[in-house]
Amino acid sequence: MESVNIKELNDRIQKESAFTDLLSLEMGKVIVGQKQLVENLMIALLANGHVLLEGMPGLAKTLAISTMAKAIDAKFSRIQFTPDLLPADVTGTLIYSQKKEQFEVRKGPVFANFVLADEINRAPAKVQSALLEAMQERQVTIGDQTFKLPEPFLVLATQNPVEQEGTYPLPEAQTDRFMLKVLVDYPAKEEERLIMRMNNLGEFPQPSPVVKPEDIVRARSIVREVYMDEKIERYIVDIVFATRKPEDYGLEGLKDLIAYGASPRASISLSLAAKAYAFIKRRGYVIPEDVRAVCPQVLRHRIGLTYEAEAENVNTEQIIEKVINAVVVP
Repeated sequence: MESVNIKELNDRIQKESAFTDLLSLEMGKVIVGQKQLVENLMIALLANGHVLLEGMPGLAKTLAISTMAKAIDAKFSRIQFTPDLLPADVTGTLIYSQKKEQFEVRKGPVFANFVLADEINRAPAKVQSALLEAMQERQVTIGDQTFKLPEPFLVLATQNPVEQEGTYPLPEAQTDRFMLKVLVDYPAKEEERLIMRMNNLGEFPQPSPVVKPEDIVRARSIVREVYMDEKIERYIVDIVFATRKPEDYGLEGLKDLIAYGASPRASISLSLAAKAYAFIKRRGYVIPEDVRAVCPQVLRHRIGLTYEAEAENVNTEQIIEKVINAVVVP
């Protein structure tokens, strides 16, 4: 009976997920390369999570999210974070209207489907907290009124990994609110040549709207229906627990390198991201490869390193790789 249901679910998801190919094709017209960035944006969008992007300037981070917004026919806003920014500049404020002789609400740039928080580590903690609260609660309070944020709602926060002077690094408890942390790398030689040619000719293709925001909201509920076996659930929990108690998984060498392991949010994010990945791959069920594919993005900002790890030049990527290789695959 269960196998019949899975077959039905698989057929249904193959039909429902057809738009993901359309969306990536449309984005591919504008963005050269960066396949992994586009895929991760789609995973976060379908799993209803937010993305923390780290990469050097000029790697199409802003272009990627603005292109996705255009392809989905959704509202996009960009907030350039600076040290003098105030929470009201993000969420909105009350403005006194002399004509009406009363205060009126002026909504901030956070009221959009796609919000790019550019260089989030440049703004003080108070501003970061205002954005993170909106991300978590999906609502904003201005004065004594509470406003729901539009659906779908996706925050993409960028960080420059090089400049640390005059920045306010996000605390670990706040980076945990992001479902994925994606590292954006330089393009390949051929891709860079193509980017250079497009810019020299001034020919920038414009994406066409191929999906509606309501299609994304509907797809999110279908993503949650993707079948996940108990063995896969245990596998996810084992991966997360291996970052907390590595000695229980034959990883005694990691005990002194990990200051703290991944939080319960990691387990939730890992399961949802694996379901979204399976959906993008047009499958109605999750396999261990789906979990392994999203694991680095979900865990890299949730594992704390000790001074010993830093002294030995060990990074979170190496720890995640060891954990994935040590945990028994179902």
